Amino acid sequence: MNIKKVSELSGVSADTIRYYERIGLIPPVKRNDNGIRNFDEEDLRWIVFSRQMRNAGLSIESLVEYLTLFQVGNETVPARKEIIADQIGELKEKASELNTAIERLEFKLANYDEHMIPAENALRDFNMNK
Repeated sequence: MNIKKVSELSGVSADTIRYYERIGLIPPVKRNDNGIRNFDEEDLRWIVFSRQMRNAGLSIESLVEYLTLFQVGNETVPARKEIIADQIGELKEKASELNTAIERLEFKLANYDEHMIPAENALRDFNMNK
């Protein structure tokens, strides 16, 4: 498959695929006699896996570390699991922060006339009296 086809199948742009290859998120892709990348199903799986992990919030550095450990073998399973567990912790913390923000905004909306309008008027009055 050419890079355009792999991009369509994976939902990852051609530029991102080239970047992933350059930094080692996917193994080097085989090339034909003209030097053009010739992707196979395994390459596509690597691209999809890398994109899924990035979408889950793993940094490039964490993902490179994860893949480096993967290449070493099964003795690195505990370290790989730790990378994933750390990311889960970060996502839960972000989710908690987002839930707090949502609750705050829902309160403001539900109490707009009693809460927001007086607060906005006070801000407006303060700025006018400067």
